[in-house]
Amino acid sequence: MMSGIIRRKIVSNASSILGQVHRIRPATSAQRCYETSGRDAIVLVCGAQHVRCFSSHLLPATGVPSCSKTVREYIPMLGASHSLLSQSRSFSSEGDIVDAVVPYMGESITDGTLAKFLKKPGDSVAIDEPIAQVETDKVTIDVVSPEAGVVQKLVAKEGDTVEPGTKIAVISKSGEGVSHAAPSEKAVPAKDAPKPSTPTNDKAKEPKPQAKTVVAKEKPKALSPPSPKTSASEPVLPPKERERRVPMTRLRKRVAIRLKDSQNTFAMLTTFNEVDMTNLMKLRSDYKDAFVEKHGVKLGLMSGFVKAAVSGLQYQPIINAVIDGDDIIYRDYIDISIAVGTPKGLVVPVIRNADRMNFAEIEKEINTLAKKATDGTISIDEMAGGSFTISNGGVYGSLLSTPIINPPQSAILGMHSIVSRPMVVGGNIVPRPMMYIALTYDHRLIDGREAVFFLRRIKDVVEDPRRLLLDI
Repeated sequence: MMSGIIRRKIVSNASSILGQVHRIRPATSAQRCYETSGRDAIVLVCGAQHVRCFSSHLLPATGVPSCSKTVREYIPMLGASHSLLSQSRSFSSEGDIVDAVVPYMGESITDGTLAKFLKKPGDSVAIDEPIAQVETDKVTIDVVSPEAGVVQKLVAKEGDTVEPGTKIAVISKSGEGVSHAAPSEKAVPAKDAPKPSTPTNDKAKEPKPQAKTVVAKEKPKALSPPSPKTSASEPVLPPKERERRVPMTRLRKRVAIRLKDSQNTFAMLTTFNEVDMTNLMKLRSDYKDAFVEKHGVKLGLMSGFVKAAVSGLQYQPIINAVIDGDDIIYRDYIDISIAVGTPKGLVVPVIRNADRMNFAEIEKEINTLAKKATDGTISIDEMAGGSFTISNGGVYGSLLSTPIINPPQSAILGMHSIVSRPMVVGGNIVPRPMMYIALTYDHRLIDGREAVFFLRRIKDVVEDPRRLLLDI
């Protein structure tokens, strides 16, 4: 623990103002920066990411009580030229030049692939405007410009593996210096490299560094054999005509690994049932206009299935549990994951505390998460967790499927397309809109009895939504 802000007495009459000592947990060890303002001297820990608060003595002009505002709330109160503003930035700055670095990507993500640059050298950028995209195992993250200016140069390449804090571009705040700064930096090292080498080294000494460089180049060549070993485990097909090879994205690799791990870990079994969608579709048809007018969102079928799943999980809590080693973890909350297919791959955003939400809240949350997933702006926190998953393959026309469990969950519900089929109702054959539903579950934890009862509860609630109102 380091003392982040220490009030120091400068004048004799300042003894009545005794500042408190606030502690900061710095992310990395860093030097201390000093700033004086009026009668007080302030010691700031550069690089600290978790400043708890400022006291009213530190910024007396605000008139705010001690420890009542965070750093982010104070930044707008400071002038643009105030040196405290520079302490709140996470990028490096040297006068006119600032560096654009990869931001923090989440607890479980240590690196990513630089997918593409959105700006080229010489392009103008605004503050917080995306200049590149980093693709991780879960989401695509934008690298934004820390300041308004012009892109001077790119210091990373597309396809590079980058970590949080990696410098990828240099931004010049003044547009005038960019055209001169970029070529000068390229010309200086090219000319300076040969010049100092000739006068400082004798002819007898020149072969020695050359021999060293040759050895350095030979060593990587000697290390080349491991590459065929890795390719041997993954056989490469010979090229053929009218074929093209495209590397897998990190998201697709992650999905492939997780699905295969799920198949290898769980004792998966799927049970099926069919649902008559007549009453749920009639409910939506009767109240769709009033629903939109009051809640501002359309009433869909997914909210009905989410409510039915919540009811089923409450009736069969073992479906909401999970095996952890030799223990069973029973979850007293219900977070429903909704599988969403995007152009970049499958993502599974989570509806938190679905058991406490009504139809309108569920529809709004689904629309928000689906839009973020499609745009690629969904965050990692919005996909983390989840105790049960619903996958709707019916939107693509799937008639029947056996979905794969999403770890670390124990079951997944599969919805399918609605097809009008002849059904016997009251002794008569009538056409009915029918849907097949499937429940894949971990048979190590869930017996067939609980799985069938759960799926039967889904069927009962969807076929007669009044059960939710009466809780029967």
